[in-house]
Amino acid sequence: MTPTTSPSSAPDSRASAPEQATSRRGRGVGSGRRGRGLRTTLNLPASAALGVSVLWFSLLVLIPLALVFVAAGEHGLGYMWEVLTNQQTANAIRLTLTAAAAATAVNIVMGTLIAWVLVRDRFPGKRLIELLIDIPFALPSLVAGLVLLSLYGPGSPVGIDVLGTPYSVFLAVLFVTLPFVVRTVQPVLMAMDEEVEQAAESLGATRATNFRRVVLPALAPAIAAGATLSFARGVGEFGALVLLTGNRPNVSEGAPIRIQSYIEVDNTAAAASVAVFLLLVALSAILVLDLISRRVSRHA
Repeated sequence: MTPTTSPSSAPDSRASAPEQATSRRGRGVGSGRRGRGLRTTLNLPASAALGVSVLWFSLLVLIPLALVFVAAGEHGLGYMWEVLTNQQTANAIRLTLTAAAAATAVNIVMGTLIAWVLVRDRFPGKRLIELLIDIPFALPSLVAGLVLLSLYGPGSPVGIDVLGTPYSVFLAVLFVTLPFVVRTVQPVLMAMDEEVEQAAESLGATRATNFRRVVLPALAPAIAAGATLSFARGVGEFGALVLLTGNRPNVSEGAPIRIQSYIEVDNTAAAASVAVFLLLVALSAILVLDLISRRVSRHA
């Protein structure tokens, strides 16, 4: 007896065959993509170079940082909190962070303005200014403190004496962080096409609108990068503070000087606690500035 096949089942089986083949191909493509995503393009020399790079970075940065964290937690979190809430230490940290933040804010405005003038304008002495901007990079920080002391210390030729005052910390940080925003913004301005700005002006955009909607979004990542470097350098500045601030406790003593004072009395755990706190603050500032620059670039 010949088995009968339902008329309705034949088309279903014929229709399901391509679907099953497509499904199998889809699974094959997906698995292939996943496989390709897991593959590496490193050959033997590149793998060796990567290993040497990671080892070098670990010896210079990762392992020392890990040891600092270990030293900070040697006596527990309670001891770290006790160190950070000590009046003299807290005042030193507050002064350092305030000076670094204020100097960064000034550098964002003045650094962008200086970079704009150097890129968009032509005038006598431009090359000389280009060289002078990099002086804080070239000078040892201790020499920078001596330079500032000769102008803004006792017997100042301009009648301004900030030695031993909280303003000395701000001035020292401002001097050593001057080039960062300038040097990060300048290449971006040089690469920008001025025709885009001219097109916006031809469509009726004012200069303020042009800067806010065209120029600023392109500069925001560079400004944020320069501000991050400026703040991080300001938080860790030591040499320029030694001569200019006078290191007066609770008045002009910065956090790096406070760390040195702990090391001099062989209190490594306290010094590491302050160092870890400054490091975490600097990393937080990097994340915040990066988020701000992304939001400005996205919504401007």
